[in-house]
Amino acid sequence: MGTNTAARFDVVEYMDRMGRKARAVSSDIARLGPDVKNRALECIAQSIEKGADTILAENALDMSAARRNNLKSSLVDRLMLDESRIAATVQGCRQVAGLKDPVGEMTEPVRRPSGIEISKMRVPLGVVGIIYESRPNVTVDAAVLCFKSGNACILRGGSEAIHSNLALARCMKAGLEDAGLDPDCIQVVETTDRTAVDCLITMDEHVDIIVPRGGKGLIERISKHATVPVIKHLDGICHVYIDSEADVEKAIRVAYNAKARRYGICGAMETLLVADDIAPDVLPELCRQYRDKGIELRGCGRARQLVDGMAPATDEDWATEYLDAILSIRVVEGMNQAIEHIEAYGSGHTDSIITENPQRQREFASRVDSSSVMINASTQFADGFEYGLGAEIGISTDKLHVRGPVGLEGLTSQKYVVRGDGAIRP
Repeated sequence: MGTNTAARFDVVEYMDRMGRKARAVSSDIARLGPDVKNRALECIAQSIEKGADTILAENALDMSAARRNNLKSSLVDRLMLDESRIAATVQGCRQVAGLKDPVGEMTEPVRRPSGIEISKMRVPLGVVGIIYESRPNVTVDAAVLCFKSGNACILRGGSEAIHSNLALARCMKAGLEDAGLDPDCIQVVETTDRTAVDCLITMDEHVDIIVPRGGKGLIERISKHATVPVIKHLDGICHVYIDSEADVEKAIRVAYNAKARRYGICGAMETLLVADDIAPDVLPELCRQYRDKGIELRGCGRARQLVDGMAPATDEDWATEYLDAILSIRVVEGMNQAIEHIEAYGSGHTDSIITENPQRQREFASRVDSSSVMINASTQFADGFEYGLGAEIGISTDKLHVRGPVGLEGLTSQKYVVRGDGAIRP
């Protein structure tokens, strides 16, 4: 929050100006054709490529501050940019440009007895506010998705990434200008004052929807205080269940990747569930691999019998999104108990079953109420890029208005278009 009344007033006024600019330009973006938008995205990609050295230099400032402030290792990993991550960001811009533009799509008309024909047209949401922590690549991912789907956006990144975010913002604005478009299509909040967040989530007259990306505390606070509708997920307590009819080699490979590939993403597995019948064949080797990677293991009594030196797991462990090199392990009687565990402790994000039994695959997919259900696949595939959506704006565990990875279509709505030929209602 601001430290005094004057500072708070200045931030409020600043955010109001941003909101007015976004609302004013939103109707112009909504009318842009696919070719114009795709050309602008290519200009943005080229501008980021040209500015890579500056972006890396600014990111180094953020990384240095993060280490001084003892930021968690998972957050430092999210914060870091290198040549490969910048290249991936540029690739994301171009992939979004290559995606089909959903704006203006019409459903097949339905003719009613009265003579009218009813269709639905896909339209932009308007102005999207995005609040996120640590990951500067979100600045570009979110911006290009909003732009391609015909929306203006206001982006508010975390203070730990302020230098990186502003460097990326300058590149994107330069790209828009090169394309002959208003740079206010994409706006990044330049202040780290938390008052800016309080303003953004209550600017109903300027902002149509808020998308928060970050820790549970941030998302809970936004959800509690926002007067603008919110697309959210609170946490990613993801599970992998290894069924008694799993292929052992496949199960070990998938369960290892689900945890060890990256710890700090919401699709990382936090709890491993293993059927008792297969646990002796799976756990000793799998846990050896986890330990070689430096992952701390916490398990139930049965898991600790099978693997020496494992710390005891508590109820708090089952309910925790670690985002770190920590994994909880429970041996269960079978699929029913695994699903009961997921229902009790899961967050509705992503859960996976490893089994060769087709009936159990279908039953798990039907009964587990998560935004993504995996079958013989790592939970780390829960990602808009992997789903072919291009860069994603986030993953929603809500059921309205969109669920799962939020791509272009998730940033649009629909309106009815009704055609008649002088039709009147009797």
